[in-house]
Parts: sequence; structure tokens; C-alpha cells
Amino acid sequence: MDRPPAEPTDPGSAPFPAPPAAPKPPARSALSRREALGRLAWTGTGMGAAWSAGMARARAATPTPSPASGSPPAKSQGIGTSIGAVEPLPDVALRRSDPEAYWTRVRRGQFLLPETRAFLNPGSLGVMPRPVMQAVFDSLQRGAEYATDTVQRWGYESMEPERAEMAAFLGCDPGELAFTHNCTEAMGFIAAGLDLKPGDEVVSTNQEHGSGISCWRVKAARSGITLREVDLPVSPRSSAELLDRLVSALGPRTRVLSFSGITSPTGLVLPSRELCEAARARGVITVLDGAHMDGQMPVNLHDLGCDYFAGSPHKWLFAPAGCGLLYGRPEALDRLWPSVASGGWDNKTGLKAARFMMVGTNNRSTIDGMIAGLRFLQALGEEAVYERQHALAAHALSAARQRNYLEVVTPEDPRLHRAMISLRFKSDALEPLWTALRQEDIGVLGGQRLRLSFHVHTRKSDIDRFFSVCDRVLRS
Repeated sequence: MDRPPAEPTDPGSAPFPAPPAAPKPPARSALSRREALGRLAWTGTGMGAAWSAGMARARAATPTPSPASGSPPAKSQGIGTSIGAVEPLPDVALRRSDPEAYWTRVRRGQFLLPETRAFLNPGSLGVMPRPVMQAVFDSLQRGAEYATDTVQRWGYESMEPERAEMAAFLGCDPGELAFTHNCTEAMGFIAAGLDLKPGDEVVSTNQEHGSGISCWRVKAARSGITLREVDLPVSPRSSAELLDRLVSALGPRTRVLSFSGITSPTGLVLPSRELCEAARARGVITVLDGAHMDGQMPVNLHDLGCDYFAGSPHKWLFAPAGCGLLYGRPEALDRLWPSVASGGWDNKTGLKAARFMMVGTNNRSTIDGMIAGLRFLQALGEEAVYERQHALAAHALSAARQRNYLEVVTPEDPRLHRAMISLRFKSDALEPLWTALRQEDIGVLGGQRLRLSFHVHTRKSDIDRFFSVCDRVLRS
């Protein structure tokens, strides 16, 4: 029986189950743009003349929609777009007068999620809105057209304008920020690049994502360092309890403190700034796994005071999969060895953080999509997004506390969570529930202990549907 997917908190955890097969579309006399692009994606090579003819029919049969708001205009008509016209965002006055109507319009106008889909797991992989898909598409098209003699390639360029824009959002300098493929890669760069010797200690926690702890396990196995994973309470009474637990674990041989700003298994918010401050006072390097921070809460890296930060824009920042963030204080970056090297790997003065981007040819469209995702967040209003996420979590927690078949793992203090909550079913006979949720097209993460996460495309009715299915199965 298919269970909901499990986040890889440890290597070797169960993979995500395959989605159900999509029904075959009815035959049409001419290809729509979406169909034509779908055939391109699935058939790969061997398309030849059939692809060209199909696209010609698609162009003839379908009017060209307007470019998405905030996306760079296409330099030529090209092959058009596969996502349809993007509606403007609703008037902000509607958000103040009727928040549910406002966010429902955002979902319907900006996302491709079907009306029947209740997706309660953007904490694993977020949903790209239409403007982001448009930016990715336009970027791929520009590369395919060879519109200029020099085609920009991520992996051999420093992307100064893009890094400046993202750095302004994250509260750091552009020279301190590099783009990576994901948060896992950024954490790996940090762990592998630090000079540590046998006997040196790295302190982390028992609530790290598999990618956030495995890089240190590799380091321990290969270099002889000591890795200590501190047990954190899953339902702490306060931030002070978390701070005391970790700071008291720092000893005379501790060289690195590595922790998540928001934990992946439970969505617990750790006191990042206070932890970094306490570690620095003891001469300990801080590595902040911020995979769940950018896009879920305000982030100012200079204010947080960490030595290194790894981010994952594809979760909460509306970005496509395949992009990540690596930050380091200037002196911290200087001591970090590259794990992948190309020309410029040792150009600390000229490239600064960008020397960690010299990794060979890559798909630049993911970076263009990431910047479009940032602009989409800012167009909605950062505080409005964070407020909506937190309100959805509060709605879910209120519903969960009314059900005697559930234990609420998330602490009562609302400052200790953001847009992710953790619940535990008292029963372990849950196969009928997973079947019912799948039949109702409700996407969740976990098992007996369940993590629910929410973003602006989440409707309160999606949360209510989830609990309605739970009631039907578990109260029968």
C-alpha cells in the first residue's frame, strides 16, 4: 500500500512513490502548445521533422499569450509558451477585506494546481507559479535560439546582477553569496571545504535533514573528526530551552556548530541568532542549514551572524528545482576549499563567493526562474506571504487539537513554528488513511508522525478536507 512520501532525514529512507498515471488526452486535430512541449519532454531525441511540423501547427492553431508579469520579454516570437496567459495579481484591497477570496484568486490565476488538488507538502518541493515557469521557458528559448554570439552559461560566469538582487533579499553582500544546485550541495561544499583534523568536533542535532547531517558523517568517516548529534526536544517549552541544550554541548574540542534554522522533520524554529552569537563567543564556526528559512520567514544573514548559510529556494521561494544558495562571511569563505574546481577556483580577491560557482556548464534557466520566484514573492508582499503561511498553520493546529486521535507535536508557542507543523497519529494502522488521502488527491508527508506544510496556494478548505478524510477513516 502506498504511504505518503518520507523526507530523507536519514540516508536510505524510502523514496517518494510514483504519482498515478495521468489520463490520456482526447485526440485533437492540432497540437496545443502544452501538448507539443509535453511531447518534446517525453520523447527526447528522434523528434526530427515530426516535432517541427507539430510546433508549426501549434503556432498556427493557438494565439500567442502575453508574457508573464516580471519576465523578460522574448527577443523573437519563437515557439511561444506552454503555460497560457498569466493574470495580474488581485488588488491588495481584496486581501484586506476578504483574505480567503484574495488567496483563492492568487492560486487560480498564478498556479497550475488542479482545483481538486490539496497539496500540503511544499516543504519538500514547492510549486512554481506561472511567472516562474514563463521565466524558465523564456531562458531556455533564448539559449536555443542563439540570439547572441555569447550565450551565458551558469558555471562560467559570476552572475553579478542576479547575486546582487538575491543578496539584497537575504541581507548580505553580493560577494558573500554563491548560487549552487541545491542546499545539499551547499552543505557539502561547506563540510568538505573546511580544514578539520582528527579529534576536532562538530556538534549538530538529531533533527537534521539527511542532507544536512550526511556531509558531516562523510567528513567524520574520511577525516577522523568527531560528530556529536545532540538530542533536541520535539515540543520544547521555549527557545531558551533549545539554546541551552545546544550551547551546553559545546566543548573545548568543538570547532563547528551545524544546525537547521527551521528543522525539516517537525518545522521547529531554532534561535539562530542567539546560537551563532554564543558559538562565536567560544570561537566555534557556525553553519546554518537554512533550507526552510528563505521564503518562510525574514532572513538577514548579517543580523543572524552565521559564518556559513545554505539555502533552498525551490521550497518556499517559488523557484524551480535545481538551484541553491551558499553564503559565507568573507573570512569564512577565504578558508573554504572548493570541492569542484574550474578556472578561477583560487581567485579569492576577484571572484569572492562566485569562485564556488565555477563548476562547469549548467542550466542557466533555473537561476532565471529563481530570480523570477523572488520577484513573485516580493510582488505578493513578503510580510503578507509570511502572515498567510502562519495563519494557515494556526488553522491546522486548531483543527488538530480538536481530534482525539491526534497528538500535536508542534509547540504551543507560535514563535516556535512558521508554515510547517508536526502531528502524530495515536494509531499505527494507517494504510486505509493513506489510500483515502490518495483517492481524494491530498498530498502529505510522513507516516505515523506527519508533517503538514502550507504556502499561499493552500486554501483553508484544503486543510479542512484533510481533517475530514481523517475523521471519516479514523473515527469509523
